[in-house]
Amino acid sequence: VQLQASGGGFVQPGGSLRLSCAASGSITRINIMAWYRQTPGKQREWVASITSGDITTYADSEKGRFAISRDNAKNTVYLQMTSLKPEDTGVYYCHFGSDYGVYWGKGTLVTVSS
Repeated sequence: VQLQASGGGFVQPGGSLRLSCAASGSITRINIMAWYRQTPGKQREWVASITSGDITTYADSEKGRFAISRDNAKNTVYLQMTSLKPEDTGVYYCHFGSDYGVYWGKGTLVTVSS
């Protein structure tokens, strides 16, 4: 099973981006899907999660600006990011947790700068 994240890019402050992460291969019983962010010199930090019951949670700095959603039929998770700030810059990684294992995507770079 591989996770492929996409949608990153360069955006000005106040702009928006939508990240996607799709799983290839057979994966079942995905309990949670999440996004993490890593910036140089810092540990990877959790950004948002969505459970199999569509319960969403967000880090405080992302509340009201980011929205996580999932398409179970496509084994895909999305992260809609709005009102982006320079401090949102980083490599975004998707994460799937299932009954059978934990999976990480390779990351997609988001750069917020004027």
